[in-house]
Amino acid sequence: MTDWLRGSLVLVSDYSVPDPAQVWPLLQRRVDALADLGAHHVLVYASTTDPERVLVILVLHAHEPLRDLIRSRTFFDWFDAVGVTDLPAVFAGELFDRVDLDGDLRSGAPPTIVSMVTPVDDVSALSARVRESAAAFRATGVRRFWSFKAFDDPHEMLILQQVDDESSARRWLHDSDDAAEWLSEAGVGAYPPVFIGRFCHMMAIDIPADPGAGH
Repeated sequence: MTDWLRGSLVLVSDYSVPDPAQVWPLLQRRVDALADLGAHHVLVYASTTDPERVLVILVLHAHEPLRDLIRSRTFFDWFDAVGVTDLPAVFAGELFDRVDLDGDLRSGAPPTIVSMVTPVDDVSALSARVRESAAAFRATGVRRFWSFKAFDDPHEMLILQQVDDESSARRWLHDSDDAAEWLSEAGVGAYPPVFIGRFCHMMAIDIPADPGAGH
């Protein structure tokens, strides 16, 4: 997963829809529009705590300014199509670091995740803190830790963790001192509540070659 995240723009949206099963077919029908945006991977997760909640991760080669991407008609058409009534906040950022807590470097999409957007005062110390507490993270079932830094706020981070299963995710959220600190701000204001979900779908999109390239 890290290989195609590095150097890419990540757009993450978390929202509730009447029928989450329709999310993936609608994305599949919009492959050309996603490719036009520069998307090369799309991942969909379904919440294990809320039957109407989904998390969609778009990984893009940024061909346009960020503001133009966020305002793209593709997003509004997509939200309308899946039945979103309240437009969700979209996290836009880039991979800051990945910590493999179990030494397993296998690629692919993590099957169970905990996701939160939260302010972090000392971004540079985040990874060191996770590595120093590796044993405690592993004890609560956390296997991988990704951090993403927002483009529009140097202290806003998306924290994404692969965990063994939902019970491990709940245990980490309940028992971890780090979780308690990050949770104090997650879900406040524009930040969505913590997301616990299972992997549903992933697609890799071939980006059309630029006909003007090389001329």
